[in-house]
Amino acid sequence: MLAPLPRLLTEPLVRGALLEDLGRAGDVTSDAIAPASLNMRAVLAARQPGVVAGLDLARLAFELIDPRIFVRIERPDGAAVAAGDRIAVITGPARGVLTAERTALNFLSHLSGVATATATLVAAVKGYKAKIVCTRKTTPGLRAVEKYAVRAGGGSNHRFGLDDALLIKDNHVAIAGGVAEALRRAKAAAGHLVKIELEVDTLQQLVEAMEQGVDVVLLDNMTPDMLTEAVRIVAGRAVTEASGRITAASAPAVAASGVDVISVGWLTHSAPILDIGLDFEP
Repeated sequence: MLAPLPRLLTEPLVRGALLEDLGRAGDVTSDAIAPASLNMRAVLAARQPGVVAGLDLARLAFELIDPRIFVRIERPDGAAVAAGDRIAVITGPARGVLTAERTALNFLSHLSGVATATATLVAAVKGYKAKIVCTRKTTPGLRAVEKYAVRAGGGSNHRFGLDDALLIKDNHVAIAGGVAEALRRAKAAAGHLVKIELEVDTLQQLVEAMEQGVDVVLLDNMTPDMLTEAVRIVAGRAVTEASGRITAASAPAVAASGVDVISVGWLTHSAPILDIGLDFEP
């Protein structure tokens, strides 16, 4: 069961989006055309197959505009949908439904797109032990909800922020003057509960890292053959993470190398939306 995000986290995002859309005078179109007393019924429906995520944010958009609007969810977050499937039914004052529509769909379509892309990669590596994880390449301000959408799609999360763990990347190694010195400084600074991950570009760097000892190795832009050799070198002494422009087409070969984790930045920064519509139902 996918645990929902706390409202304390999501409400500022939805409230900010609504304020941006309302501008200085509110929804002048709906106020002009829809009588204040008119109620309506509308359906949120998928226009293409995918995985749903973001319903709590969509529901909150309607609720913040008018608490009399009721959203009945038919396909919850994490559910697979086909084109034409009903996701939710919205009933309440027409002005409020129309005003909140775009903000609700923006969140729902984007996060469902992230969940759908994640599910595609998860399916591509089925049968292998590798987990699909996201990165910190997220839309500014939306990290918590985008990472939630990755979980809705069956994936897992990498770091949420810079303070989660020490991740020594190539520039850190360059500044320290080498892998050994970078790891020495990291170990001196890390608390007993903080893990250390090191990014390596070559198998020689990996050998050096294993001599020093590290919790996780990030195997960056390596071929499947290099990844297989890297897994052999590590021999279970650290978690192995493959990264670097991995797609649904290339993921099976990467997973076949035996790596523990496959990290994919485009899941959050470039996943296409899932086309979802809100249609009036007489």
